[in-house]
Amino acid sequence: MRQPVTDAVIAWLEEHGHVLTLVGPLIHGDETEWAEASAVTAGTVARGDADAAVLFCWSGTGASIAANKVAGARAALCGDAETARMARKYNHANVLVLSLRATSPAVAVETTEAFLDAPWGEDAFDHRNVGVVNALDRGGSPPLG
Repeated sequence: MRQPVTDAVIAWLEEHGHVLTLVGPLIHGDETEWAEASAVTAGTVARGDADAAVLFCWSGTGASIAANKVAGARAALCGDAETARMARKYNHANVLVLSLRATSPAVAVETTEAFLDAPWGEDAFDHRNVGVVNALDRGGSPPLG
């Protein structure tokens, strides 16, 4: 089901030449569960079929949890542009999650733009941390545990 927030982000993405693949309720209505749509979307990014994704969820929490269960996906629930920039730079996030309840259309567009425009950071410390996340994706243990 389309909402003002999803409509605004979709319009902005299309205006800026992004190729979109809509998944879940955006094309099938309410019969698609958020967990399934989140996993499918995250899998598309994790496989390299898309560079990034934007997920929408009433609170954003469930979609974030479901997407982060997919190895190779790094979903970040962001409520503002600076958090989105930091998620890309420091965490190498590849899935942006937006709350339909708490995000206005204008903030959603601003946050999406910041997320997609932010480069991944090159700091060695960040790369070590991302390496730990990659190891966890492969079933490894944290270095301290």
